[in-house]
Amino acid sequence: MPHKKAIVIGAGIVGLATARSLAERGYRVTVFERHPQAISASIRNFGMVWPVGQPAGHLYERAMNSRNIWKTVAEEADLWYDETGSLHLAYTDLELNVVSEIAELYATDRGYRLLSPEETLQKSPAVNPDGLKGALWSPDEMIVESRVAIAKLPAYLADKYDVRFHFNTVITEVAYPAVYSGNLNWEADEIYICSGADFETLYPEVFATNHFTKCKLQMMRLNAQPDNWRIGPSLCGALSLIHYTGFKPAPHLAELHTHFENTLPEYLKWGIHVMVSQNHLGELTVGDSHEYGLHLEPFDRTFINDMILQYFQQFASVKDLSVMQHWNGIYPKRTNGEVDFVYDPEPGVTIINGLGGAGMTLSFGLAEEVIGQGYRSATTTAILP
Repeated sequence: MPHKKAIVIGAGIVGLATARSLAERGYRVTVFERHPQAISASIRNFGMVWPVGQPAGHLYERAMNSRNIWKTVAEEADLWYDETGSLHLAYTDLELNVVSEIAELYATDRGYRLLSPEETLQKSPAVNPDGLKGALWSPDEMIVESRVAIAKLPAYLADKYDVRFHFNTVITEVAYPAVYSGNLNWEADEIYICSGADFETLYPEVFATNHFTKCKLQMMRLNAQPDNWRIGPSLCGALSLIHYTGFKPAPHLAELHTHFENTLPEYLKWGIHVMVSQNHLGELTVGDSHEYGLHLEPFDRTFINDMILQYFQQFASVKDLSVMQHWNGIYPKRTNGEVDFVYDPEPGVTIINGLGGAGMTLSFGLAEEVIGQGYRSATTTAILP
């Protein structure tokens, strides 16, 4: 019996994860990418695989499945990764109340712990000790170097599964069973659209009628720290506590949100919460901000980077604060709070999109659900254009 054929459009993390899941099930897979390699949101991030941000239930399970797949893939593809865990740091009594509540809520299922200041400083030499009251410790978080991983995974998929890649190939039309690039076309039994914000070009009506906007984030990379100095776990300031849905059950979270509205209104206006991860070279990635809209300025706002660094220094003390790079990234975001979008615009064609800023955390798990027919939607039914 001949193998079924599948086409995947997009070689970012969603497309690569989808290609892997298809190939694992015996499909002959061809991936199309408009650039020489993926250069959008999949490489413009922290490299964080971040289960701590996901709510209890199938999204957390999806994140942990993704984490396990990331480990397997990284080992097989000879990619660096670091199972760092994470610390959410508290410097006020209110922040301590929130992290204490989160630790208690998830102590059994996730192994979270509330750390004393002394225990926190033992976990990381980068934590600012001044005024430190404690921290939430999670063992689950993992770091990859996304710029390297996304560039190297195509060769791994080609070698292990004979996945074929067509780079520098812009797909301009999809009409099942074919995809078109100018006068060229290819056919397959199943077609998957995994092209991030670019899917708006192929399916503008679907994009417009299904609660999509775009999110622009700003981030920066600090120089490699001297003498191989490592920060240990990824670190987060308390602003991150109000950003992630996994923390919503904490009884004092609403009070903390109100406190930040009164004390840090500009940070909330620009969607700033501050985190730091460290790669294999010792470089630190620090960010980020969140601006929403269908038409976003291509230029970075210097004052946002300044605000990020100012808040960063409240909870972290590093050896070298010099900024070597800064950038912005744009990804699709649902405006109705939904966290994935899996939709068939016609039989044989599936759009996988809408993961927001959690692509590195959720893509491998989501692809396994969609391709393995075990998908449990975190969304409502799509709106037909």
